[in-house]
Amino acid sequence: MTRTSKPVHSPMSGFPVVDGQLQVGGLALRQLAERVGRTPFYAYDRGLLTRRVAELRAALPATVKLHYAMKANPMPALVCHMARLVDGIDVASAGELQVALDAGADPQEISFAGPGKRDAELAQAVAAGILVNVESFREVGVLAQAAARLGLPARVAVRVNPDFELKSSGMKMGGGPKQFGVDAEQVPALLAEIGRAGLAFEGFHLFAGSQNLRAEAIVEAQQKSFELALRLAGHAPAPVRFLNLGGGFGIPYFPGEQALDLAPIGDNLAHIAGAAAAQLPDARIVIELGRARVGEAGVYVCRVLDRKVSRGHTYLVTDGGLHHHLAASGNFGQVIRKNYPVAIGTRMDETGHEDCSVVGPLCTPLDLLADRMALPHAEPGDLVVVFQSGAYGITASPAQFLGHPAALETLV
Repeated sequence: MTRTSKPVHSPMSGFPVVDGQLQVGGLALRQLAERVGRTPFYAYDRGLLTRRVAELRAALPATVKLHYAMKANPMPALVCHMARLVDGIDVASAGELQVALDAGADPQEISFAGPGKRDAELAQAVAAGILVNVESFREVGVLAQAAARLGLPARVAVRVNPDFELKSSGMKMGGGPKQFGVDAEQVPALLAEIGRAGLAFEGFHLFAGSQNLRAEAIVEAQQKSFELALRLAGHAPAPVRFLNLGGGFGIPYFPGEQALDLAPIGDNLAHIAGAAAAQLPDARIVIELGRARVGEAGVYVCRVLDRKVSRGHTYLVTDGGLHHHLAASGNFGQVIRKNYPVAIGTRMDETGHEDCSVVGPLCTPLDLLADRMALPHAEPGDLVVVFQSGAYGITASPAQFLGHPAALETLV
């Protein structure tokens, strides 16, 4: 009988190891923990952020603009850093808009998406001069009123709910009935309404899904999105100047997953850019990415408080957990839970391993950061590292759950 090997995590090669300790931003992990002041904390490596953006730019056509989807990580210092590296910022609330403006992002290159924009938020967007991705007929009237009151143009693009979805996507945001955008078949009527209201139409936003590791699926979705935009452009009240083809680029989290191959995506975008130059000559093509920029540049660090053996199984009890990193814990109970890549950051050079689980301090069995993983022997005081933690971490977790201290954040 042939034995198949157990799937392993993709190598976490972004952070070097010196004298057995993980290095983040050039600092040894214990030194970084002392500098932060306490655990748990998230640490984001600015050098790695810069390299990730450079790698994406190298893989994509120079004519394609790169926007940072701020919802992935809205830490103000990180947004300031990203604003200097990318061409624009995509926000999902007035709160995020303020952070983007404070970070020095160009209002001409800020876009605002979300299915439930409040009237006050739409007025703020007009006052700031940013582009609003319209997602309902109601928003047209509210924007027109705000533009008239302020004496400013209301810059708009239409977020389209396409008649297809991003195959193999971790989270589908287009195709079928969705709360996002306007169904493609209703867009011509919406475009006519935008024209009657006198809004400053600029283009389209199509986002079919997220967290995809199959290049062929992303290529297909981008091609279909471009073809749909071409069809809809014939109904537009003005030439298309903005075409956001979304993102969807994933990163490997779980055993057996491999990094996304950017080469075919870049080749396809070059083809689309060439076609757009002929058919939509005024349009600039935008790719909106969040996780693919910041996800691999961050780690979550917590400290082992206790080492317990229960009926032969070892538990490392830490001061971190699902209240800080809900995704790594399994999102309050996945049907089939999978481990993020986890390491003992202070024992990176040790070869001996034991089967153990890393748990947090909360009174729930769901507070689990690593379930039966092979890890070096650890003792109280050692630092546990959860990789791939730069996106959807602290702000996507129930920080108030059970009243434990909040995690800190640092950019190094």
